[in-house]
Amino acid sequence: MTAESVFESRLPLGDSFGRRIGLTDEEWALIGPLLPAERGRGCRPAQDNRRYFEGMMWMVRTGAQWRHLPDEYCKWNSVFRRYRRWVETGVFEAMLETLADVVERD
Repeated sequence: MTAESVFESRLPLGDSFGRRIGLTDEEWALIGPLLPAERGRGCRPAQDNRRYFEGMMWMVRTGAQWRHLPDEYCKWNSVFRRYRRWVETGVFEAMLETLADVVERD
């Protein structure tokens, strides 16, 4: 399996509304280690990056407003704050560079 095949879209955009857009375990094995470990705020532990990342992917694929993010991906505001934090710290840029290197090697 190549890195390109891992990121092929399985659902047309119109079919994305109302459906969970998740990652396969193979896709997560590539992406998960590229995301920073999150610490909980105060006495609460941080939730799994996978749900948050899948929520971000839902937003990208549907083009919906943040407030329309389904509850199964966590609270929309929590996903948005983590997204903003990752944008500001360059997480996505580093991820794209790493994935581009993987594609070149394949």
